[in-house]
Amino acid sequence: MDFQVVVLAGGTSKELIPLVSNEVPKALLPVANRPVLSYVLELLEQNNLKDLIVVVEGEDAALRVGGWISSAYVDRLHVEVAAVPEDVGTAGALRAIGHHLTAHDILVVSGDLVCDVPPGAVAAAHRRHDAVVTAMLCSAPVSGPSDSASSGGKDKAKKPGRYNIIGLDPTRQFMLFIAAGAEVEKDVRVQKSILRAVGQMEIRADLMDAHLYAFKRSVLQEILYQKETFHSLRRDVLPFLVRSQLRSELSLDGAQAEENGNDKAGSLDNKVMLSHLMANASSQSFHEHGAMGPNGFVPFPRNTHKCCVYIASKSKYCARLNSIQAFSDINRDVIGEASHLSGYSFSAHNNIIHPSAVLGSKTTVGPQCMLGEGSQMGDKCSVKRSVLGRHCRIGSNVKVVNSVIMDHVTIGDGCSIQGSVICSNVQLQDRIVLKDCQVGAGFVVSAGSEYKGESLAKK
Repeated sequence: MDFQVVVLAGGTSKELIPLVSNEVPKALLPVANRPVLSYVLELLEQNNLKDLIVVVEGEDAALRVGGWISSAYVDRLHVEVAAVPEDVGTAGALRAIGHHLTAHDILVVSGDLVCDVPPGAVAAAHRRHDAVVTAMLCSAPVSGPSDSASSGGKDKAKKPGRYNIIGLDPTRQFMLFIAAGAEVEKDVRVQKSILRAVGQMEIRADLMDAHLYAFKRSVLQEILYQKETFHSLRRDVLPFLVRSQLRSELSLDGAQAEENGNDKAGSLDNKVMLSHLMANASSQSFHEHGAMGPNGFVPFPRNTHKCCVYIASKSKYCARLNSIQAFSDINRDVIGEASHLSGYSFSAHNNIIHPSAVLGSKTTVGPQCMLGEGSQMGDKCSVKRSVLGRHCRIGSNVKVVNSVIMDHVTIGDGCSIQGSVICSNVQLQDRIVLKDCQVGAGFVVSAGSEYKGESLAKK
């Protein structure tokens, strides 16, 4: 398939401080003790997409990510790592590497995606419809801990994260409308021209944009170069393409006129036409109404462009590591219900304990837990639904629940850690209680402290 693959791996994302740092860019954050970027690279490799451009924000981060890729994937993938300035956004990152893009179609994947949906299926849908963009949508994940010790054993109500409002045609193959993020808080307006053309539209608020797109390169580049203010693929480029899809060609001036409230482009004030469309709405897709209408009127030109969707089945796993909550959720899922993604084989107790790890007497590591290479635990410790990294030193009578502990962490006797993320090289002295906290790399927490909902990091 003549697709070029671009992986947008980000840099040191502000939403993930203190987990990310200059030493650990977002792409190298551990999920089940593997860099999150490895999940996308292996998904692409399994789909025989082995020629990749990985885009990283910031020179230092790019060097670190490039160094890790060249050691982990030597002889397996052909990867070009491109550094772009920080905070350019996803559209800016593609603009910056525009001269590298030469194929007819471009597959753009977020480096923080953990999923098992084959990208080849998205590419095939894109080709089948000759679309300008095909976006992969999946069921919006419900976030929040599955249960925590403090809630008296009752599950807390799970609530979906911020959602999109997406309008689909009756065949669920075309995207007719999208409102994302902050727009959802306001009154949502739908273009009359699209409603007239399609007759009916299914509005969905339960779908997440997985940030895996196929683009027609020529159209994508035209937009990126002409719309220099566009920062985000999801918030700027995709909505622009969806809004302008009924025009005879991608005229950027026409789209501007419409944004300024002048909805002439592509509108049809033809009563006969509308009833004809309503009658056909459930059969064909609205892009195929190029045939003559009952009074010899062509509804709109054949050369409109198409914005398509590929909706992943509900049985597939799909999540993005774009917040601290998502980091915790994905770590728990990949050693739990989505364990097939981890790449590890689980023991009879449904956990992963590295053969070199050492456990003290009366220490229990429960199901859906992971203990990394060379780590040691003292006596009478308990670990539940948690990931512990490599070469950690853990004292006696330590409880770890629903947490992620990275590499080279030292934990003193009698500590209790719940719903927290402890970064590499942290030292927790004796009898510390942490609940729903994040502790940045290299931080020292003094004996006897108690913290709840805090972010502790070196200034």
